[in-house]
Formats: sequence, structure tokens, C-alpha cells
Amino acid sequence: MPEFTWRPANEAATDDVVAVFEAGGARKCRCQALKAAGWIWRDTTQEQRDAAQVEQTGCGTDGPTSGLIGYLDGEPAGWVAVEPREDYPRIWSRKQPWMRMDPGLAGVWSVTCFVVRKGFRRQGLMYELAAATVDYGGQVGAQVLEGYPTEPADGKTVIWDEASVGLLQVFLDAGYEVVASPTLRRRVVRLQLGGLPLPSSAPA
Repeated sequence: MPEFTWRPANEAATDDVVAVFEAGGARKCRCQALKAAGWIWRDTTQEQRDAAQVEQTGCGTDGPTSGLIGYLDGEPAGWVAVEPREDYPRIWSRKQPWMRMDPGLAGVWSVTCFVVRKGFRRQGLMYELAAATVDYGGQVGAQVLEGYPTEPADGKTVIWDEASVGLLQVFLDAGYEVVASPTLRRRVVRLQLGGLPLPSSAPA
């Protein structure tokens, strides 16, 4: 069975990040959908998104980073975006109130995107990446981890790009709890790390 390891992207090589994002929709988006202040495809170019991700991951620096790289037997295989919620401008500018519940709650880190490299899929890597966010959150002092996964209808599957926000069961297995169900398929999940109870005012 392949060995899974992970590291913050700023401790990884830039080539590792590039390898994970080399194919599919992730190659175009570069995890900028919630980072770009405007509408990503209208207001940014591919070159700008590429450059923004390089800056945000901070590879080879001691600064902050925007996510984690997962490895299988030492090969870069996956990515999960996790940062303080306030570092996502479009969470605050979008109309969906469920993406900014409890705006005054301190220490919330958002888990917004998963990418699994082609050739490494169907090996449970998304589950490993979700579990890594819990370990990482504890290391960086996050108080609450928050995600926005989708829950497929019974008997239905989702294409990979739809699952980029994460699947509900993946978060549940990592210890997160559902705090809101704003649409038929969308869930808001949280995991308390700071020892205080989760707010009870979340909409159903």
C-alpha cells in the first residue's frame, strides 16, 4: 500500500505544485476561484493566475502558504487549500451567506479545494488530505476548520471538477460536523480545534 505523507506547500518544491496542477480544470483555475477579487475568468489571465498561485504557496520560503501538498511514496499526488477564512476575498464578496456564517468568529480557517493528480485518483487520497488539514490546523493554531463540500444524491456520482470542493463523507471521516445545509447538495462543515463549542446559530 502506498505511503501517504504531506507538507505545507511552502516546504515543498515549486515543481511539486506544478505537477499536481498539470491537468484538468485545476490547471486553469490554479485554486484562484475564491482568491481573485473579481470573476476569475473575466478579470484575470492564465499568466496572472499562475503567478498568483506561485506567490500564495510560498514554496521555499518561511512565509504563509495557501495549502498542503500530499505525496504517495514520495511522488506529489494531491493538494488541499486551507487558509484563514479572511484570506479568501470572494468568500466575503459572494452573495451566498452560508460562505460567511458567523463573520465575527475568530480563528476560522477555510478548506476550499481538493486536487488529486491524474494517475493517483481512486486511492482515497482526498480522505488523506482532509485528515491532513486537521493535523495542520492544530499546528498553525486554527480555532475552527470550515469546509463547503457537496453531498451527492443517493445513487448519484459527481464528476471530478464538481468534487473539487470536497465530498461530505470525506470531511465527516476527518471529524468535521455538518452545521448548515444551504442547498440540496451543499453542506457547511466545521471542526472545532480551539476547545470552545461551535456556534449554535447556524442556519439549517
